[in-house]
Amino acid sequence: MSNTLSRSMRAALVGAVFAAAPVLAQTSGEIEIRQGVVEQITTTQIASNHHRGVGAVIGGLGGLGIGSLIGGGTGRDVAMVVGAIGGALAGNEVQNKYDQPQQAQQVIVRVKGGVLVAVTQPVDARLKTGQRVYIEGSGEGARVVPRS
Repeated sequence: MSNTLSRSMRAALVGAVFAAAPVLAQTSGEIEIRQGVVEQITTTQIASNHHRGVGAVIGGLGGLGIGSLIGGGTGRDVAMVVGAIGGALAGNEVQNKYDQPQQAQQVIVRVKGGVLVAVTQPVDARLKTGQRVYIEGSGEGARVVPRS
């Protein structure tokens, strides 16, 4: 029973690690680029892009794996449960430490044709009011960058 439990826990650990790993998206094709002039820059904050709960899940699975190496029989089962709980608590604390809002800026750009476009992005100290810029991309992926 304990050997079967140990194998299934290892399989769950491996599956969770692969599920929690960030997926690298390949983008191909065209990216929309617009030109304009910076009208206004306002400092703000943006929420962290960390996924909630991932720290607890990875910590719990790590603790479970370490607990499975301790003792045998019922003692191993207890060590696995304690390890999973302790790892989950520790993983959650680590994630909360790094899950702070990020300094950002809202850049308002007047594009050709007179339309105003607002982009909120991480701080780029190179941007100044009155500067000619490009807006690369659209939606949440849009970024304002200085023209060369």
